[in-house]
Amino acid sequence: MDSANLHMQSTRQQILEYLQRSGRGTVKELGQLLGLTSTGIRQHLTVLERDGLVAAHEERGRVGRPTLVYSLTEKADSLFPKAYDLLANVLLEEIRATEGNEKLHHILQNVAHRLAAPYAERVEGKPLTERVQEATQILEEQGCLVDWSESDGEYFIDEYTCPFPKTAARDRAVCALHVEFVHLLTGGDTRLTRSLLRGERACTYRIRPATRAVESRPAQAVPAR
Repeated sequence: MDSANLHMQSTRQQILEYLQRSGRGTVKELGQLLGLTSTGIRQHLTVLERDGLVAAHEERGRVGRPTLVYSLTEKADSLFPKAYDLLANVLLEEIRATEGNEKLHHILQNVAHRLAAPYAERVEGKPLTERVQEATQILEEQGCLVDWSESDGEYFIDEYTCPFPKTAARDRAVCALHVEFVHLLTGGDTRLTRSLLRGERACTYRIRPATRAVESRPAQAVPAR
């Protein structure tokens, strides 16, 4: 990347950081901060608006024309570091230390039910094939890279990106949560047969019709090696 592009990216990052700190900003304020002309600032804001990182609205003062005021979007907020992984790891360790493994797994199953509940209407009453397709769509909506396939009456969902990579790397109990989530979406007997954590190319969920297994049996994660 050439120096001009690096400078433009640095300028846009400064704009985002200013808006994060201030909550709002005008072209004039940003120009004074960065030592740029109004035209230069607008060019950067146009790119940030195109990328969905800032939004503008008009504010009318006592006199004169309305002023465009810029603020960050929800998408832009995701660019700033978050400590979710650290928090999740500490919570898992604390529950295990105070309540034990059995209680931890029970809590994670309850969490899986809460995560699946908003999607119940999308999957309930549908045949297994459609539920697998819908589950794949839901995982994609959550930002996962996934495919599904069918072979000899069994279904497979290949998940190439882990939704909780850092947390799962430290505590594989979270894998059971995700297997249960897929189980609840598909309604089938669900097993994790391959794992990204074992260096395999995907986390693969094998899903069989519930009538081919004891329906009340909980979804199973593959044992750690």
